[in-house]
Amino acid sequence: MPSLTRRDFALGTTCLAGLAQAGTSKREISVISAPISLGLRPGDRGQEPGTWRAPEVLLAGGLADKVAARQRIALARPTYEFGAQAGTRIRNGNTLRTFLLELGERVQAELAAGRFPLVLGGDCSVLLGCLYGARRAGGRGLVHVDGHSDFFHPGNYDTQARLGSAAGMDLALATGRGEDVLAKWPGIEGPLVADADAVQAGERDAEDADYDQYYGDIKRTAITRLTIQQILREGIPRTTERILARLAERGLDRAWVHVDLDVLDEKVMNAVDSPGKPGFDYAQLSTVLRALLGSGRVIGLDACIYDPDLDPGHRFAAPIVDCLAGALGA
Repeated sequence: MPSLTRRDFALGTTCLAGLAQAGTSKREISVISAPISLGLRPGDRGQEPGTWRAPEVLLAGGLADKVAARQRIALARPTYEFGAQAGTRIRNGNTLRTFLLELGERVQAELAAGRFPLVLGGDCSVLLGCLYGARRAGGRGLVHVDGHSDFFHPGNYDTQARLGSAAGMDLALATGRGEDVLAKWPGIEGPLVADADAVQAGERDAEDADYDQYYGDIKRTAITRLTIQQILREGIPRTTERILARLAERGLDRAWVHVDLDVLDEKVMNAVDSPGKPGFDYAQLSTVLRALLGSGRVIGLDACIYDPDLDPGHRFAAPIVDCLAGALGA
């Protein structure tokens, strides 16, 4: 693993900085810990992945204090099961549903109280609980900032050949594709987010030769898609303009933002289950998120997939803490 350079650290400390002036500082912040690895397959040695430890490590680094969090809510860590659960071909599907319903209730309550939820995952399946809570609080829309589209569903893989992992399906499930256990939610008619109300930004594999074979169906949806190559070619200002224009076009003024930290280039941060390149550096991610949160169209944010077990000495923890704290007005 490459060492963290001074430049990387400096970028990390300023990542997302300036959002205090952009509007989030006027809202109280609540930090919700969602300590799960349920949505990921076992690691190379057959162990539970370590993303469940991310909230603990980031909070130990002072994140809640640095953002002056009004509320600190910690959900209990659920038990990871390695085998199939009854009635589902999604790994830990039943356990996930229970956990995500609770997370949704917490998100809804914080939004109802006028606070801005910062949800610390955990793996990307936490997005579903966040969207469920946001929808119940009157929210609509999603900006999915992720190095992958996370669009696995029964229409593009053999569910009997292997268990599906929800962290690679979260956008598909959020748009209503997949098993009812994670695609249908009480009190919500239809999917958590309509295709036309979703923006995916950061996919790095879409220009690979075999992408269409496995994920090509997302190209036939109304989901707005901006690949990382396209973003880097066109520039960050143009990208943020396009995302905000789409939100405005759809009348989305209470949208949720999901950030999978694997959208960062592996040379910047590689303590994730699927590191890769190309990707953002901290400054580029800063600019994108600053524009989104500063637009007044975003009601909450989740950050996922950092795995402390893949980060000996937790070298990336401090830059991540400073990045998020700077974003939220510390």
